[in-house]
Amino acid sequence: MSERFLVVGGDAAGMSAAGKAKRDDPDREVVVFERGDWVSYGACGLPYYVKGEIAEVSDLVVVEPQKIVEERGIDLRRQQEVVGIDPERGTVTVEHDGECYEESYDDLLLATGGRAALPDAPGTDLDGVFAVRNLEAGRALRSYVLHEDDGEAATVPAADSEYGAAFRAHLSEADTEVVAVVGANKIGLEMAEAFVARGFDVHVFEEGPRVLPMFGPDVAGVVADHLRERGVTLHLDTTVQRLDGKDGRVAAVETETERIAVDAVLSDVGVEPDTELGASAGLELGANDAIRTDEFGRTDADRVYAAGDCAETRHLLTGDRVHWPYALAANRAGRAVGRTVAGRPTPTGGIVGTNVMKAFDREVARTGLDDEQAREAGFDPVSTTITTITRAHYYPGWSRIVVHATADADSVRLLGASMVGAEGAAHRINSVAASLHAGLTVREVGNLDFGYAPPFGPVWDPVLLAAKALGDEME
Repeated sequence: MSERFLVVGGDAAGMSAAGKAKRDDPDREVVVFERGDWVSYGACGLPYYVKGEIAEVSDLVVVEPQKIVEERGIDLRRQQEVVGIDPERGTVTVEHDGECYEESYDDLLLATGGRAALPDAPGTDLDGVFAVRNLEAGRALRSYVLHEDDGEAATVPAADSEYGAAFRAHLSEADTEVVAVVGANKIGLEMAEAFVARGFDVHVFEEGPRVLPMFGPDVAGVVADHLRERGVTLHLDTTVQRLDGKDGRVAAVETETERIAVDAVLSDVGVEPDTELGASAGLELGANDAIRTDEFGRTDADRVYAAGDCAETRHLLTGDRVHWPYALAANRAGRAVGRTVAGRPTPTGGIVGTNVMKAFDREVARTGLDDEQAREAGFDPVSTTITTITRAHYYPGWSRIVVHATADADSVRLLGASMVGAEGAAHRINSVAASLHAGLTVREVGNLDFGYAPPFGPVWDPVLLAAKALGDEME
């Protein structure tokens, strides 16, 4: 009898693991349990679906369920929730249509993902308050603020679901005019752009002194100025005290100093690992209460793995175990677990913290450690900020790009960088990330043999120029 690999969760990590295990070991029985309808989708595209650049939510699906079953040979069970795990017996308990049944496994992967956190304030249970992490929530948000149905009747949330009541109650109401975004992080600012494009008045509330805290003050300051230019009202150093409602629907955001009437609220205050199932089975939790794993994604239970937004990973610069809920890390970890289960042990890989985003007409990117993070990790940080151009000065279309770079004074090793510009930041950061993975010094980065042509960059690429400037700082 072939061995059974059960996967809990149809997110990026789960489907990558299932697909890889089945390809490497076609005789293995692979079963995926997904408590909802959606599997194998790109949640990072939701801001652009809300904006209208992506017409239908189904366009974000990477692989159709029918193809997963018929072409890949995976037993996909949607609307079936794993509610219990018995590691000693090697079984899971599954709930489907109000009834429970058991399934045995030889190997088990938890890919239960993460949950978008809500503000620590009264009123987050009101209609019109959203925290978007999946397609159903994204579709409900767009329908709520735009009062439209994209025509995909089969995917309309059920009336008794978390988002279904809001979806139906407000399709026919007056147009939304003011939207609040709580948390000036990546998804929040991408959603702010979407709301502005739809003609809404957008207010962004952030507890800290700047937008995009992960990107450092120099880059964040450029982004903040650009947001204001595009009509976004920023409330920095501002804590949301309460979300006030009327007739069960959010009506205002209250802070220590003001009350602003709103029609909807989008929360982006963080991502929490969904570890309730793993914790109830006695699995050890680690960073940010994510499931603790070793380099192969193995938990402390025999033949039980965890990957993706519910699991921890390792930061390659600090050596610390961290929670990093981003798509590439989840896909890579899931694929590695699939290979391991199929008989080829493969490390899930670590991260250096690379992150890119779009803020209206600006590309924003970062990787590695900023000055504060470097100091906390025990390094002696030295940093520099440069402003240069993205193409040769005589070639049409060049624009300014700001690069902030950080290195360790003792080892002269590059530790990180962040950058922002109208073009070129999102892909240039990858060369910095590669340098961090390789452990290059500032001088080694400055001597990298980059390509040059006037339409694509100046002779001294901004990354090389930043490394050169940082090297001068350290002499």
